[in-house]
Amino acid sequence: MSTNFFFAFESSEMILITLLFLGLFGRSNLVVSSSCILLCLKYFKLDQLVFPVLESRGLELGLVLLMLHILSPVATEKLTIKDLHSVTSLKGLFALAAGTLATKLNGDGLALMNARPEIIFGLTVGTVLGILFLRGTPCGPVMAAAVTAVFLQIASLFS
Repeated sequence: MSTNFFFAFESSEMILITLLFLGLFGRSNLVVSSSCILLCLKYFKLDQLVFPVLESRGLELGLVLLMLHILSPVATEKLTIKDLHSVTSLKGLFALAAGTLATKLNGDGLALMNARPEIIFGLTVGTVLGILFLRGTPCGPVMAAAVTAVFLQIASLFS
């Protein structure tokens, strides 16, 4: 009995395999690693146990790891109390404003991803294209979704 190779996979697995190859092609270790981990979880039948946790708390866990990375210079004393005065410089004020705005935009992007999860594939492909053609650095889908939310808000002004 012969079966087509591609029909042996679920559609979610095909999407993850596609993302895996896009990540390889785009030299995005994050996309490759994430795709492989999710495929392994499915293969070892751990998806029913792990996926609900990832879906409900994965972003929080990722943000905790990101904050640990960002704050580690404080813990290692590369940044000290003396460095706080930099907030009052022009660069510091711009950084303060940018951080505030980025937080708002990322919230909009997160809301968009939760409301419209079908955009995630486009965000991932766009990230790979940005790596390949713009020599960008993947910063995660939340920022890409934030930009998408801005684009959609602008487009809604014209419709």
